[in-house]
Amino acid sequence: MHSYRTHTCGELRLNNADETVRISGWIHRKRDHGNLLFVDLRDNYGLTQVVVDTDNPHFPALEKASNESVICVTGKVLKRTAETVNENLPTGAIEVSADVVEVLSHADTLPMPVNQDAGYPEDIRLKYRFLDLRREQMHQNIILRSDIISSIRRRMVEQGFREFQTPILTASSPEGARDFLVPSRLHPGQFYALPQAPQQFKQLLMVAGFDKYFQIAPCFRDEDARADRSPGEFYQLDFEMSFATQEDVFQAIEPVLHGVFEEFAGEREVSALPFKRIPYAESMLKYGSDKPDLRNPILISDVSEVFEGSNFKIFAKLVSEGMVVRAIPAPGASEQPRSWFDKLNSWAQGEGQAGLGYINFKADGPAGPIAKNLDEERIARVKELAGVDTGDAVFFVCGKPLAAAEFAGAARTKIGEELNLIDPNKFEFCWIVDFPMFEYDEKLEKVEFSHNPFSMPQGGMEALETMDPLEIKAFQYDIVCNGIELSSGAIRNHLPEVMYKAFDIAGYGPEVVDDRFGGMINALKLGAPPHGGCAPGIDRIVMLLAGTENIREVTAFPMNQMAQDLMMGAPAPADAQQLHDVHIKVSMPVTAKSE
Repeated sequence: MHSYRTHTCGELRLNNADETVRISGWIHRKRDHGNLLFVDLRDNYGLTQVVVDTDNPHFPALEKASNESVICVTGKVLKRTAETVNENLPTGAIEVSADVVEVLSHADTLPMPVNQDAGYPEDIRLKYRFLDLRREQMHQNIILRSDIISSIRRRMVEQGFREFQTPILTASSPEGARDFLVPSRLHPGQFYALPQAPQQFKQLLMVAGFDKYFQIAPCFRDEDARADRSPGEFYQLDFEMSFATQEDVFQAIEPVLHGVFEEFAGEREVSALPFKRIPYAESMLKYGSDKPDLRNPILISDVSEVFEGSNFKIFAKLVSEGMVVRAIPAPGASEQPRSWFDKLNSWAQGEGQAGLGYINFKADGPAGPIAKNLDEERIARVKELAGVDTGDAVFFVCGKPLAAAEFAGAARTKIGEELNLIDPNKFEFCWIVDFPMFEYDEKLEKVEFSHNPFSMPQGGMEALETMDPLEIKAFQYDIVCNGIELSSGAIRNHLPEVMYKAFDIAGYGPEVVDDRFGGMINALKLGAPPHGGCAPGIDRIVMLLAGTENIREVTAFPMNQMAQDLMMGAPAPADAQQLHDVHIKVSMPVTAKSE
């Protein structure tokens, strides 16, 4: 017999009755019934009930052992009586009558329970993460993550991709966030950077002729935490393919994502293939966001024409100055009490807005502050443009186009939540396409790249030479699920002359390109295939499938929101010898002295 187990704690069934077995695990819970002690024994695979009577010489040791102590039990598998069967447990038809119990490891007083969710603060959960990971939901989340990654790998290989690893110690890359720097011992005063993404390396693999690459890539960005983004480190399904159009990229990754979500969605519905393609401009108009939640049926519309020259003087004046008015329908909201509308108005003020005006299309006629200032013809036009009917309401946002779109999008989400319009049992995917190549930076008073400087402009060199830069679109795309951006991607600019021109439009001369991106531009000058790809975020995929809104719930050992590892005590000061080895002196920031 094996030293520790013949079976796992999730394996035994009725057909094992009368067998002598050995199982090992953690004491999950104990119940003392006087002459009998029942122990729920837990391992990675499940729970098995162990029973020990007072005549057993090992009873005192087991009675003394605390929850989360590790024990090994040898005994006979017994069929439970009908009234004691636990239908909620896979092993619930049997129990193990212990003959021998060995305590392998004693557990001290626990800083937090494992057999229940007592809502402990996150700092306690992160400091004792190894305990937190023993809890059933957290344990299953991490197993789910592993299973999802395995599924992704298999599906990528089946699509003809090969997995390659790219460097972790590398040069700084312009990915839009701060780098984590690593000082060089051999080259005093010089630093490596941890990769924000393998962007340049994966393009160089295409230049090297490997055709289809992927990896589950670790990425490092020194940025603030969010619910859907870990500070410091995250993982993505990074892939690239040669001789590929935008549609080729979509057709390669869509079956992978669709298959993974169908595999792990359970009863939840996954949007059908092919995923919707929504141009950026349309997405900003209809959804007020470039990462729309398509589970929400509300569609925003432009109703600026209704207010032009109207008696609603505030909007009329702003429209005459180039502002726009967006209408956000609220289906069936006319039955809501006045307090519901007031609550939304207060919410808008809390978001820094003047308020949230509305028209309530009640059965006895339109009502609300805006309806009083519009004639019947204009009100009917609102109804037509917003696609509403009697029984609905419409809210209005006015401002500069981008600001109005973004707040209308926030209002769309808020109204959808308030009216319970968002189905939690759906995964709705879409591609956002046709991003603008450039945008005007009002602070710098110059044209800048809007998304990714390495993307191919639609129309190539001709577009760059003949079109208004702000009208040029790029072969850039995002994939979005339930309002969460999973990935950005692009067809890359593989032509040196086009890259030089694109950077020139953004105010960067050829010397800047040669200096900052010398490795890439030199490679492109030596024969590069057209290529493209994207990199869906692993953490966000798992977060969606696990049904949690916090990415730390699906990461085994995350940092807290202050980018600290409370369990391992990182970051921490380096000792004098370590600093000497890498030629660094620490200059601490000056802090105000207390009076």
